[in-house]
Amino acid sequence: MSTPSHEAAARRRYLTVTLLFWLPIGLATAPLVLLFTARGLGLGAVAGLFAVHSLTTAALELPTGGLSDVIGRRPVLAAAGVLDLVAFTLLALGEAYGVLLLGMALMGAGRALASGPAEAWYVDTVRAQAGPEADLRPGLARGSATGSLALAAGTLLGGALPWLLSVLDVQDALDALNSMGSMGSLGGATVLPLSVPPLIAAAVELAYVVQVWAALAEPERPPAALRTVFRSVPATVLTGLRLGRRDAVVRRVLLTAAATGVGLGAVELLTPGRAAELTGAAESGAGVVGLLSCAGFLCAALGARLAPGAAGRSDGSRAVLLGLAACTAGVLLLAVTARTAGPAAAAAAAFGYGLSYLGLGTAGPNQKAQLHQRVPTETRATALSVQSLALQLCGALSGLALALLPPGPPRWLLAATALAAAALLWTGRHSAGRPGNGISPRPPPARTTHPYSQSRRLKIR
Repeated sequence: MSTPSHEAAARRRYLTVTLLFWLPIGLATAPLVLLFTARGLGLGAVAGLFAVHSLTTAALELPTGGLSDVIGRRPVLAAAGVLDLVAFTLLALGEAYGVLLLGMALMGAGRALASGPAEAWYVDTVRAQAGPEADLRPGLARGSATGSLALAAGTLLGGALPWLLSVLDVQDALDALNSMGSMGSLGGATVLPLSVPPLIAAAVELAYVVQVWAALAEPERPPAALRTVFRSVPATVLTGLRLGRRDAVVRRVLLTAAATGVGLGAVELLTPGRAAELTGAAESGAGVVGLLSCAGFLCAALGARLAPGAAGRSDGSRAVLLGLAACTAGVLLLAVTARTAGPAAAAAAAFGYGLSYLGLGTAGPNQKAQLHQRVPTETRATALSVQSLALQLCGALSGLALALLPPGPPRWLLAATALAAAALLWTGRHSAGRPGNGISPRPPPARTTHPYSQSRRLKIR
């Protein structure tokens, strides 16, 4: 029989691992676009790097889920931490485009590996101690809140550090470090103020790996053939795609995920450059991006808190429509202010940025509730994985499309058009679900990643 102290201990370990996973991601990604720009890359090249990250994550997401089930949660999470450590180091120090591509690919692989095993470990542990009827919701809710707070703190610190270092004029110390010449194997790497947050993130990843290995003990698993896991991936994807073909609500959710990927791709790819234009320098622009990202996560959390009230007694379609409409309005504000300067334009753009995340936060939980109502238990994780793939693939492709459009409002309007089209999908009346579809009142959690960030791109929760 489990005791409250045992469950509390499992929850603390889960929350600690969650904190240590999302904090370095926030640290590293806040200055990333501006760091690439400082290395001399254009928007198309930067979009290509993020496309590599998204495509790598999308390609590995399903097989790495099976890998976690076969060999256990702890080794997969530890491997994710090692890959992220190497990735952040390469991104901080690399100048050659090939090195940066490798760094983004490794970060995508780390994201795929870490997509869910910590949550699965927590569920496994609590159920082993308290039985299958254990209430998992308090711990999972705290895990979600911990991830959001870690991202908010990481992006705030990651954006502020380059600006602080530039104010303190530490360039002489960085030049001395660069003159040592020990980083030549990374393509002539130099340490910039924008490089410091990813380097700190790499150090935090080391602590993450140690914590995972020390804290997430689990029973040994019988050996299994990995070929069986990987052979099942095509059939799993086809099953998920058939869900969207057979059910209009599932199809609506998947199309909305695709549009959300387009919207997030534009907001997160274009905002750093816009911030640098408004402030006049990359370092100060990184500070603004950190503040905006932190505010965006808080707005998304507020939107999620408002989601049940926005749904009221309906099936949630109205709340999804309102959320997507708010997100579209936010992106339109960013488009309108793309060619203007001054305090009023900056304030309007900041309001639009926050409104877009508030809308996504409101729409996301209501979409997920409808998806769970329409999908039986045995295909629930598959449906969520296909939803994530739609978001990531469309986000990657839209990033490449943005580089082909002229600078300014046209790039933002592409995102606004996609979001508006998704909102139109939710007009009218829709039934909440079908009885007898095999849905349990408290389904087991599926593999998810944190929403609302390019760095996490990401499953919608």
